[in-house]
Amino acid sequence: MQQLSGIPEQQRGLTATDTSVWDVDAVLLLVEDDAGDALLVEEMLTDSELEAPLTWCKTLAEARRFLLDCGTSVCVLLDLHLPDVNGLDAVRQLVESAPDAAVIVLTGLAESETGLSAVAQGAQDYLVKGRIEPEMLGRAIRYALQRKHAERSASSMRTSRLIAQENARLERALLPIPLLSDDSFRVAARYEAGRAHGLLSGDFYDVVQTADGAVHAVIGDVSGHGAAEAALGVCLRVAWRTAVLTGVTQLEKIGLLEGILVAERSDPHVFATVTTLVFPPSRDKVLVARAGHPGLLMRRGRDVAWVEPDAGMALGLLPGAGRWTITELELFPDSELVLFTDGLFEGRTGPKTRLGEEGLLAMAGAYGSLEPRAFVDALVAEATESASPYGGLADDVAVLHLGWKAGS
Repeated sequence: MQQLSGIPEQQRGLTATDTSVWDVDAVLLLVEDDAGDALLVEEMLTDSELEAPLTWCKTLAEARRFLLDCGTSVCVLLDLHLPDVNGLDAVRQLVESAPDAAVIVLTGLAESETGLSAVAQGAQDYLVKGRIEPEMLGRAIRYALQRKHAERSASSMRTSRLIAQENARLERALLPIPLLSDDSFRVAARYEAGRAHGLLSGDFYDVVQTADGAVHAVIGDVSGHGAAEAALGVCLRVAWRTAVLTGVTQLEKIGLLEGILVAERSDPHVFATVTTLVFPPSRDKVLVARAGHPGLLMRRGRDVAWVEPDAGMALGLLPGAGRWTITELELFPDSELVLFTDGLFEGRTGPKTRLGEEGLLAMAGAYGSLEPRAFVDALVAEATESASPYGGLADDVAVLHLGWKAGS
């Protein structure tokens, strides 16, 4: 790095009489081995409206060392004929080593085609040395910096979109798909993640039919609404399915889920509520084990009733102290069960009121004639509409409609 007009070699501040709104916080780097041309550029910068510190390097190697340690935005004025590199190779090497720098190529009078090729190689602009004027130089520097900023922003947006698309694909792959061996049992589910731009939440559910014909189901809710809670919900669901397929008993599964929750949670205050069900192949009953989770709805024909099986402590509140039991509910040929997380009924319906369990039961009774899918959709739609004037449903929502098909 060399001196310009007796000014110290490292950086030289050039003061303009009027600072343009296009000025940005940037350093100018002149890469030029000819002292006369360097002095000419310096004089034109002095006469321009641009205010920015200037550094002069005679070789590309020297410029690359400077750029490696430079922590601010840089606009490089690059001559194509340097002692250590020549032509478009100088542009290529500079862009590779300093991809965030704006680059303006300085060409000779007969090198217009080369200037265009330099832009194609990644430079933001080119100027012909014999035709540069102060105003043109200042404008070119401002525009080059703005173009580079726009390029970085566009690249960042593309990267963000690609990451979001990939995350969405991963999350869709982790959503549960009921594992049923035949069509004798029907499942209707609805899953709404409360966190922005997410498909998964701390709510989880799953349904698995085992080789003996029994259907196992689970629904749960991990406290909190972040990505960590969503990941923990997936972990618990996969663990539950694995336990079902390996023949673990219903109560043992709940204990297993608590052990995994305690081991995997990021905060000791995180807990989870869970309800597990087993529909034996006899179809005359359902076995329910509940750990702090809300009750459920039983549909029989057009009638809808609220059912509260025995409940033990939520998972993780006092690890190892939970006492869970199994409640046996009688099923009739037309009986079906609806399970849900508390996000469905905790939305506000007024400044000081919430839908609540009674409100949800009344709502469900009005839709008693609907088929399972339409019934689930109607519940979620009305709960959402009721809460919309007061900020909408603030929590995740999972709804699971389960039952044997009549006559199958």
